[in-house]
Amino acid sequence: MTVRIGLISEHASPLALLGGVDSGGQNVYVGQLARHLAALGYEVDVFTRRDAPDLPEVVEWAPGARVIHVPAGPPCFVRKEELLPHMDAFTLGILRFAHEEGLRYDLVHANFWMSGLVALNLKEVQGTPFAVTFHALGRVRRLHQGQADEFPDERFEVEDRVVAGADCIVAECPQDRQDLLELYNADPGRIVVVPAGFDPGEFWPVDKVEARRALGLPLDEQIVLQLGRMVRRKGVANVIRAFARLANADGRRESLRLVVVGGESEEPDPRATPEIGRLQAIAREEGVADRVLFVGRRGRDLLPTYYGASDVFVTTPWYEPFGMTPLEAMACARPVIGAEVGGIKYTVRDGETGYLVPPRDPQALAERLGALLDSPEMLETMGRRALRRATERFTWEKVASALAIAYESVLAPAVLGAGGLSAKPGQEAELAVVDQAFQSALEATLRAWPRTRGSVVDVARLVAGTFAAGGQVLIGGNGGSAAEAQHLAAELVGRFVLPGRPALPAMALGTDPAVLTAWSNDVAYEQAFARQVEAFGRPGDLLLGLSTSGRSPNLVRAFEAAGARGMRCAALLGGDGGDLLPLCDVAVVVPEDNAQRIQEIHTLAVHLICELLETALASAEAVRLKAAAWNGDYADFASSLPPFLERAYMRADADGEESNHG
Repeated sequence: MTVRIGLISEHASPLALLGGVDSGGQNVYVGQLARHLAALGYEVDVFTRRDAPDLPEVVEWAPGARVIHVPAGPPCFVRKEELLPHMDAFTLGILRFAHEEGLRYDLVHANFWMSGLVALNLKEVQGTPFAVTFHALGRVRRLHQGQADEFPDERFEVEDRVVAGADCIVAECPQDRQDLLELYNADPGRIVVVPAGFDPGEFWPVDKVEARRALGLPLDEQIVLQLGRMVRRKGVANVIRAFARLANADGRRESLRLVVVGGESEEPDPRATPEIGRLQAIAREEGVADRVLFVGRRGRDLLPTYYGASDVFVTTPWYEPFGMTPLEAMACARPVIGAEVGGIKYTVRDGETGYLVPPRDPQALAERLGALLDSPEMLETMGRRALRRATERFTWEKVASALAIAYESVLAPAVLGAGGLSAKPGQEAELAVVDQAFQSALEATLRAWPRTRGSVVDVARLVAGTFAAGGQVLIGGNGGSAAEAQHLAAELVGRFVLPGRPALPAMALGTDPAVLTAWSNDVAYEQAFARQVEAFGRPGDLLLGLSTSGRSPNLVRAFEAAGARGMRCAALLGGDGGDLLPLCDVAVVVPEDNAQRIQEIHTLAVHLICELLETALASAEAVRLKAAAWNGDYADFASSLPPFLERAYMRADADGEESNHG
C-alpha cells in the first residue's frame, strides 16, 4: 500500500526564488525532500501558503510530488513574523483540500514552528501522526538576536506544545538535539538526528578557470565567496571586516576579492535589500569597497559556477540550525571557513575540510583566511576532503532514506500493553515494576529497530571484512559494556550457534588486571585502552567499542590511536553517539538516553552481528570448504568468506586513500 505524506511548509515554498529575506535553506529542504521521498515510492503533497493571486491550487511538480497552495490570509507576500494569525485558516485549508480530494494522509511532516502548530491541529482533529523539523528554535533565536527578534512571544508556548505533541522530532545536527533537550524538555526517544543534504546532480566541482571566465571574474585574483540570505544574523558584516583586515595587510589588497551573492533582486539594490546597503557602507568604512563585489540574487543553476570560481567559501552566522551553503561549497570541492555554531560545526571538520572560527570575531577569521590562501596545497587538499565528506554523508538520497526509517517507526503499529496479564495476590506491586520494565524495553526496541537495522548489517560486514583480510578484532568497553565486550569476544573466539566453525581472532581489552592497573597507575586510565591498541593493533585490524554515552575518554583515546595506526573503527553507542561517533567508520547508535535500555539493545546487536557472521560462514562457500575437509588453517578460512561481505572494505578511492565504510 502506498504511504501518503503531507509536507507542511507555511512560508517556504519549493517553487520560490531563493536568496531573499524569507527564502533560503528551508525552501530547498522541503523541495528536495519531497522529490526524494517520491522517488522512494511515497505519494507526497507539499502544503504552502498561497502568496500570489495567480498561483494555481495544485502544481504537479515532480513524479509523485505535488505543491498545494493553501489560501490563508491575503494572497500576497506576508513576513513570516506576521503569519501566526493565519494558521487556523491554513489548517482548515488543508482539511478542505483533503476532504474534496478524498485523501487521508498517513503522516505529516511539519517544517518550522508554525507548520508544527498546523500539524498539531491536524493530529487533534484527525489523529494524524506528525514529524517536525523546526529549522530554527525560538529560544535559540531570542538568545542570539534579543530585541531584533520580531517573532511574537507566543512562539515559545507553541513550540513547547509542538515538541510535546510530535511523534518524531527531526534535529538537523547534534547541537539542535541538545537544544531541544535542554530548552524544550523534549523526549530523547522521539528525537532523530538527520541532517540536510545536497543533490550531486545540482552541485559538483566546476573548473576554476572556466567558472571565472563564465562569470567575468579575474583569473589572477584570490576570490573569497560569501553566499546566502542577506539578513544581519548571517554575519556577512563580520566577513567584510575580516576581509578588510587581510586585504589591508602585507600588500595583499590588489590580489584579493570578496564576492557576495544574495538579495531580493538580481541587481545589488539597497532599496530592494536594505541589508546590502548596510553592508556596502561597512565595506566603505573598512576601505575595501573597491574589492568587495555584490552581485545580487542568483538562480540555483548558477551557484555551482560561483562556488567553482572561488578559492574558499566563508560563512560566519551568529547561529545556524544547519546551514546548506557550506555543504554546497563542499560538494563543489571548496574548503569552508565557518562559524563554530550549530550545524556548521557538524558539517565542517576543523583542520580537515576547512576551519571553524568564533562568530563575530573578524581577527580570528582573517588569520585563518590568510593561512589558507597562503597554501595552494592546503586549498586543494581540503577541497578534495570536503567533496568526499559531503558525498559520503550528506546527499539528499541518504537524508530521505533516513527520514523514511523515522517515518516507519512512527507508523509501526502499537503492540504494547500488559494490562491484561494476571497477577497472583500479593505480587501486584512487584509485577507492576516488571511490566513497566518490559514495556519500556519493548518501546525502546521498536524505536531502535528501524533506525539501527541497517547499521547492524554495516558493522557485521565490517567485522567479516576484517576477518576476510586476515585481520583481528579488538573490543573495548567500561562497566557493563566491558562485560558485553568480553561476551562478543567469547562468541567470536568460540562460537555463537554454528558448530564446527573456525575460531576467529578477537580480544577484549582491559581483561588483564596487571596491564590495566600498571598503565592506569603509572600514566593515566584514559590511556589504558590506547596502550593496548598500540601493542596489539595492526593496519587493517578493527577496533569495536561499546559505550552507552559515546563519551568515555579511554575509548576516545583508543579510537584515536587506532585511527593513527590505520585500523578501522566501529562502535555500539547510545544517545547522539557522543565523541566517538565522528571517529567511527560505522556505528550502531541506539536512540535512547536510558543506559539500561541501550545496553539491552547492544546485547541484541551483539547477537545479530554474530548471527550474520555465522550465516555467512554457513553459505555455499563455507559448505564447499567443509566438503574439502577443514584443516584448521585460518588463512584458508578467511579467503572463503563470501565476496559480498568484503566488497565495501577493500576498496580505495581514486586518490589512493581508503574510503569510509557503511
